[in-house]
Parts: sequence; structure tokens; C-alpha cells
Amino acid sequence: METTVLLEEILTLGDIPEHLHGKLLRIANGLHQKAEYPKERILTLFAQMLDNPKKFAYSKNKVTNLAKEIFELGKQGKKVELTEAGKAFLPPELPVYVMDEKAKQATVAFNLRENPLPYQIYGAEHIEPGALKQMENALSLPIAVAGALMPDAHQGYGLPIGGVLATTNNTVIPYAVGVDIACRMCLSIFDIRSDFFKRQPHLLQRTLSENTKFGMGGETARKFDESVMDKPEWTATKIIRDLKDKAYRQLGSSGTGNHFVEWGIVEVLADDDLLGIPKGEYLALLSHSGSRGFGGAVADYYSKLAMQRTKLPKEAAHLAWLDMNNQEGQEYWIAMNLAGDYASANHHEIHQKIAKVLGEYPIKIVENHHNFAWKEALADGTEVIVHRKGATPAGRNDLGIIPGSMTEPGFVVRGKGEPDSLNSASHGAGRLMSRTKALNSITQSAMKKVLEEKGVHLIGGDLDEAPMVYKNIETVIASQTELVDVLAKFTPKIVRMADANRKEKRED
Repeated sequence: METTVLLEEILTLGDIPEHLHGKLLRIANGLHQKAEYPKERILTLFAQMLDNPKKFAYSKNKVTNLAKEIFELGKQGKKVELTEAGKAFLPPELPVYVMDEKAKQATVAFNLRENPLPYQIYGAEHIEPGALKQMENALSLPIAVAGALMPDAHQGYGLPIGGVLATTNNTVIPYAVGVDIACRMCLSIFDIRSDFFKRQPHLLQRTLSENTKFGMGGETARKFDESVMDKPEWTATKIIRDLKDKAYRQLGSSGTGNHFVEWGIVEVLADDDLLGIPKGEYLALLSHSGSRGFGGAVADYYSKLAMQRTKLPKEAAHLAWLDMNNQEGQEYWIAMNLAGDYASANHHEIHQKIAKVLGEYPIKIVENHHNFAWKEALADGTEVIVHRKGATPAGRNDLGIIPGSMTEPGFVVRGKGEPDSLNSASHGAGRLMSRTKALNSITQSAMKKVLEEKGVHLIGGDLDEAPMVYKNIETVIASQTELVDVLAKFTPKIVRMADANRKEKRED
């Protein structure tokens, strides 16, 4: 990047005072050389800062001090006006929603269907009665269109974990998405031999300890790529705006419970054009987490709002929905999709930081949500909203990851697009016992023994995530052969989880 050319391009953004040229140039070069920002991203950042210096002046970012100076100029009547070229770098405007007072009072009561719609169950012999009852309640909703239950299913709030529910195309159920919106998986595969564990165990342990943060209060000071925070959706609603600063602080961190970042060995089982990696064993990094406090607060707010608007019988109360033809439904949809982008950015932060320490870049990244809602069409063309709460998208040729536990393998899968499953598969092994029961019945010595037998080094973690609280992942995978093909197997070796003192509300 030639500085003279870059300065000329910076100056096309607006009528920038001459005394600021040097500062802009130094920041641009720093962003390019140290943070590895491409030129277009630097120009976008500058244009947005010049357009709204107050926003950048009062939030921690890479141009805070410069933004303060430009903001002060504006207060003196010397506002920097953008040119048309500068305005081209601004994001499109989104509507800013202000809740209508009359809409706040609107409440409608609904009855359930007399009989639930039929639905497909995979691995029924492994699923507890409570989850089956919850799924029947979901398929009794007047807005329900179709459903399926995955073999890792267990009881949750409203829709069971492992439940897939299609509703009419104008309705979304916050609790059917889940408390941790956009909880997802991300796998980076490196072209490094698997014996790296024997040669550099301490390096791998250190990369996890130094580049991950978990649980309550888990925040990161150093960012690799914070561009997700530039999305215009952060200004769409008051609840989103109020949560932005917290989201920034938590960018690149993980939650509690079954969330993890771990090193392991990926064994590619067959040559596959979609995966694109030759058979063999590779060093790999796998992470599981979601949208942190931002997604949790959005879920809490709109779940309560849905239950205020949509009155259902007690057994189905948590399945209340929002109408997407109304303002509140649109607000949730914007927030949910933003949480999806944010959750993805969280994973990328972690993976990119760790890859940079290794001096290597992945030869393949596989990732997927498993707590989300999508606009899709059924096999007959019916447009619906498909809620996957603890279920992996498995449309034809979708790549996904189904993890096991801290000692048991996970699997890279290719979806087969099975209509009866609503193009879905399990999101893991599924729990055999609740967190409370696990904490009261499993001992530290028992978990330590299992870890030693499997050759797994655990950093953090607690008894509610002990391997014995989960179903047999091999059995779960065998129950869905019509849904996915297994392409690769991931074996965990070094596992990082939240410490026991950083508990958060967990549903899965």
C-alpha cells in the first residue's frame, strides 16, 4: 500500500483540514501494517468516523483520539462534510424502531390444536419422555407446519434441545431459537502433522490459555478483526444500541457450560470434493460458543415480550411467538441475525489469533449455527420459518460439525437434504443427565480418571460437563445415517472450558 496514493484516497472522502492529514496517514499505515486492514476497510472506517465522530469518540476503538478532535471541530462549526465518494462508503440506512404505545398493550390468546401434527423422530429409543412431550406441544401450535426430533434431543424450555420446528412464514418463536442465539461450531484444519501434540504440547496449551476468555466477565482487550461492530444493524433498535458496548468488550470470548475451544486431531476418512482435503490426520482447532451476553439479553427480552403478546396454555407458554409482519417481530429478526454475525465473528477472532501464534493458516474452515431460525421452503414449496434449537443444518451438501464431549470424538458431516428431518441433524451427543444431577453425582476423581484414560488435558471445566453426562456419540451418529454422511472424525486432545466459578444460565 503506497502512502501517497492512500493519502490521496483519504482526501477524496471529505473536506479534511490539512493539519489532520498526517494523523490520518499514520493511523492508516498502522491499521494496514499492524492490524492487516485492507485499504477499502480503512477508507470505510474513516468515512464512518468522519460522518459520525461523536459515536467513535465515545467508544473504545482504533480512531478514538482522532474522532474526539474531529468532534470538537464540529462543535466549533467546522464539521467535516463528506463528499459523494465518502458517502459511498457509508452503510445503507436501516429503520430505527420506536415502540408504538398501543402495540405494547396488544395481547392475543390462542388455543392449541386438539391433536399435534405428525413428525419424524430419529433415535426415539434414546430420547427422554419430557422431550417428546415438549415436541408434541410444539406441533400442537396453531402456527406449526412441520417438525422433527433429532437423536440427541432432551428437555429444554419450550422447544426441546434437538427439536426442529417449521412455523408459518410470518412467525418466529424466540424460545425455539434458544437462550444462546446462534450458538455454533467452528473447525480450523491445519496442514500440520498430528504428532505436533507430542512435539509442542506446551505451545498448544499456551495458545488456548492466552487467547481464550470464558464465562461471566469474560472480555478481551485485544481484537484481531472488529469489523462486525461496524454493521449498521447496531443502530437499529434501542436494545441493540444499549448492548453494543458490552458486545464489543466480549468479542472473541466464549460462554460457559458446554462451550469450549480445543485442540485435536482430525482424521479425514475419505477423499471428498466438498471437504477438499486428502485422507489423513491433521492438527485441528474446534470451538463451540454463541453470541455471549448480547444474544442472551436479546433472547430474554423478546422471549418475555412474545409471552406477553401471545397467550398460550401453560404447557406451551414458552412457545409464544412474534408476528414478523409487526414491528416487534422485525426487531427480533434483525437482532437474531446480527447475533448470528456476531457469534461467527467471536469464533473467527479466536481462530485467527491462535493461527497467527502458530504462524499457520487453516487449509479448511468448517462452521455452522445450531440455535437459529431460517427462512426456508419445505419440499412442497411451502415457505416457512425453520427453528433449529440444538440441531445442525443438513441440507444437501451442507457441511457441519457434530461434537461429542471433552473426551469423545466429534464428526464433520455432509448433509443429505432429508425432507422428513427438515434438512437437519443432531448438534451433538445430547445430555443423559441434568447439570444439577451431574454436580451431585459425579466426583472429580471419576472425571480425572476418564480424562487420563483418554489422554485428554483439560484446562478449566466442571463436573456438569463430565464425559459421562452425555449419550454415546457413536450411537447418536448411527441413528442419523439417512441424514448425513460422515467425512472426518475429530478427536480432542487439549480442551479449554470455563472455570467452575464463571457460571451463566445454560439451557443445553
